[in-house]
Formats: sequence, structure tokens, C-alpha cells
Amino acid sequence: MSRKTNEGSTSEARARLLGTAVRIFYAEGIHSVGIDRIIAEAQVTRATLYRHFTGKEDLVLAYLDQADQGIKAQLSAAQESTRTPDDKVRAVGRAIAEGIRSDGFRGCAFLNAAAEYPDPSHPIHQAVLAHRQWFLDTVTGLLAQVGDAPAEAAGRHFAMLRDGAMAAGCLADPALITETFLEGVEGILQARAAAHAAT
Repeated sequence: MSRKTNEGSTSEARARLLGTAVRIFYAEGIHSVGIDRIIAEAQVTRATLYRHFTGKEDLVLAYLDQADQGIKAQLSAAQESTRTPDDKVRAVGRAIAEGIRSDGFRGCAFLNAAAEYPDPSHPIHQAVLAHRQWFLDTVTGLLAQVGDAPAEAAGRHFAMLRDGAMAAGCLADPALITETFLEGVEGILQARAAAHAAT
């Protein structure tokens, strides 16, 4: 991904470039933002950008990597805040809902990126798929601890609920969207519990 420099990959200039890209790409989209604007707003030279990144695609991948790491940390903290398996699932749902209700929410960074890079073989699309697979594996693993029935379908159900809430959350009242989303999460848990009770 990003190039290494004598100052290391976490230099102040690199941080400014990435911070600027994260802010603008998420708020305005990727294709609509040129590299010159990022350079200008980050207050660096073109040479500085290419010292840290091979080009715009590399910067986009770094943007998605930062989003990926942030979401993983958020969901990990949510799980650690509770003890029982079903409460861990609820905590993940609440963390997602809080993000949707936050100021400046513009949808899922990964779904947005996939819409701009629809070619499945493109590295940016591949980064999106990798993140989505991690999310699906994570929620499926959590749901597998709730009841005894296979959890794959429940995991897909959760992921689809999340996708819908993320897409609708910036188009309609986020309070209503997240209320519906959390009701759906509770419905998944109730279905798991009912299946367990029936065995």
C-alpha cells in the first residue's frame, strides 16, 4: 500500500494527507475529488504526496484501511462492554446505530466505495469485499453463541439489516431507521432463542 519514508509511515505530512482524504472522500465521494484538492487542503506539495502514496488509488486504499480499523476497534469495544452472547450482539447493533445517528453520517464508506468501483477485480472493490467478509464472519460467530442452530443465515440477515440501515440512515430520519434496525436485531435474537427452545 503506502510507501515507507525515512520519517516512517506515520509522519505528520502523511497524517495530514490521509486525514484530509478521509474527510473529503467520505463527505463528497471518491471520483468527485481530485488529487490536487487533497494536496491543497492538506497543505503539502505534490512531491510529498507521492513520497507517501503511489497515487490516488493508494490513498483510497489507505482511507478504506483506516475505516476498516476504526470499525473493528468500535465493534471490539462494544463486545467487551458486555458478557452474555446475546448482549454482545445487541451491543454491536447499538454501536452501528450510534454511528448512523452521528453528525455527518453519509452512509457506509465501503458500500459507497463499491458503488464507485463496481469492478469486482479492482483492488478497491477487493478491499470492500474483504471488510464485508470480516463483518459477516464476526456477526455470524457472535450469533453462533446464541442458540444451537447454524448461524450462517442469521449472520447474513444481520449484515443485510445493517446494509439497509446504513443506506437509509442518510436519506431518512436516522432515529426511525436505527429503531427499526435494532428491532430487527432483536428479532434475530428471538428467532435464535426460539429455535434453541424447540430443540
